[in-house]
Amino acid sequence: MALVKSGWLWRQSSILRRWKRNWFVLYLDGSLVYYHDETQRDMDGRIHVKYSCRDVRIGRECRDVQPPEGRGRECLLTVVLRDGSKTTLCAESEDDAVAWKMAVLEAKSTPPPGLTLSLGGTGSEVPRATGQKGGKCWMPPPLGGPGVTHVIVREDPYRVSGDQMALGLLAGAATGAALGSFMWMPCWF
Repeated sequence: MALVKSGWLWRQSSILRRWKRNWFVLYLDGSLVYYHDETQRDMDGRIHVKYSCRDVRIGRECRDVQPPEGRGRECLLTVVLRDGSKTTLCAESEDDAVAWKMAVLEAKSTPPPGLTLSLGGTGSEVPRATGQKGGKCWMPPPLGGPGVTHVIVREDPYRVSGDQMALGLLAGAATGAALGSFMWMPCWF
């Protein structure tokens, strides 16, 4: 997958609000992936900006956020997601924060590569996405008449952050311990 931008950013954890430095890569398909380091072997999380991102704020727009020590407020970057959550980041400089904001907004608004739609009255054939078998697939006819635009939005079914996973496991372990369940016994030994 082609990449649009990559570099180091500080990321604030959603539960403890601690700052951690991660290697971020924004791919052409709209995936903003963050890794433990530059080797990109251990993925810490992913945000699919095409489906999940509602807005990107920088600098003074990032209210109620304290930047990491040694960084100014102008380096802050907040990605506001459709589910109401936020991912707070901090760039190395104000210019870098602006560049990340522009890259994320561009990736959010750019259609996926290789996808072209032709809207006809009796159904349309469109090229399949890259990597799929076959040449074309059939698309049903539009539901409205001329001048009617339909927008179909799908949530990314695989979007689960590490924080959400850790919180779910912790809640499950606490519930199991409170109920005295033997199912959680291997977690304690």
